[in-house]
Amino acid sequence: MRVIAASLLAVSASLTSTLASADAITDAVKNDNRSADAKARDEYRHPQQTLRFFGIEPDMTVVEIWPGGGWYADILAPLLKDDGNYIAAHFFMFDGAPGYYAGSLNGFKEKAKAGGLYEGATITAFHPSKSPDIAPDGSADAVLTFRNVHNWYMGGDKEGVTGSFKSFYKALKPGGILGVVDHELPESAADEAMKSSGYMKKSFVIDAAEAAGFKLVAESDVNANPADNADHAKGVWTLPPSLRLGEEDQAKYLSIGESNRMTLKFIKPE
Repeated sequence: MRVIAASLLAVSASLTSTLASADAITDAVKNDNRSADAKARDEYRHPQQTLRFFGIEPDMTVVEIWPGGGWYADILAPLLKDDGNYIAAHFFMFDGAPGYYAGSLNGFKEKAKAGGLYEGATITAFHPSKSPDIAPDGSADAVLTFRNVHNWYMGGDKEGVTGSFKSFYKALKPGGILGVVDHELPESAADEAMKSSGYMKKSFVIDAAEAAGFKLVAESDVNANPADNADHAKGVWTLPPSLRLGEEDQAKYLSIGESNRMTLKFIKPE
C-alpha cells in the first residue's frame, strides 16, 4: 500500500507541476501588457501551444534569438521573470547593418529598463559570424528562434545556418532544447527559392541542425497553414502582416493568412 501511495503522490506532483506550467504560459500570453494587435496574431502564431510543445517551463534559462520588436518577448519575459532567466540575443550592430536594427534594439532596451516589461532580462547580441556567443557555454535550458533561419541562409548560405546552430549548441546544457519555427517551403520546390522567398525546406533545416550536433526529437503542425502554397510574387512578405503588394489582391492574401510554418524541436544530446 505504501508503494502504491508513493506512486500516486509522484503522479499527482508531476501533474500539478505540468498544470502549473501550462497556467503560467496561459497567464503570460494573456498578460495586459501585450497590445491588441499582438494578441490578434495569436491566431497564426499559437504561442501557448508552441511554447508547450517546446517544453518551456517558468524556471528555465531561455535564450530568444533576434527578438526584434518583442512579440514573443512580451510573453517570455514575464513568464521567466520570477523563477527563470530570459536572455534576448538581439541584433549585433556593425558597419553596414540593416537600418532597422538600431531602432528595434533601442526600443527593446527601453522595455528592459527598471519598471519595464522586460525588467530583469539579459540582452546579448547575435550574428552568425560577427557575434556568435549568445550566452555562457552550457548555461541555457532552451534556445528559441522564430522565423529567423531564412535570414541566416539569405545572408550566409548553408554555412550561415549551420554556424548559427553551432552557436546555439554551444550555449545549451546537455539535454537542452532548440526550438525552431520558420516559413516552410515545399520539398518539391527548387532549392534556389530559399535564397529570396523567405521560405525554407524542412529537410534543409533539419540537416543543418544535425550537422551542428542536434537531434530532432519532435515536430508539430501547430503553426501549419495548408492554404499557403509558398509561391507568391514577393515571397512570404506577400502575405500578412507585410502585404508587400499593397492593395493588389489584398483580400486574397488576407484570406490565406500568415505563412505555413514548420515547428521543430531538437535536443543537444546528453
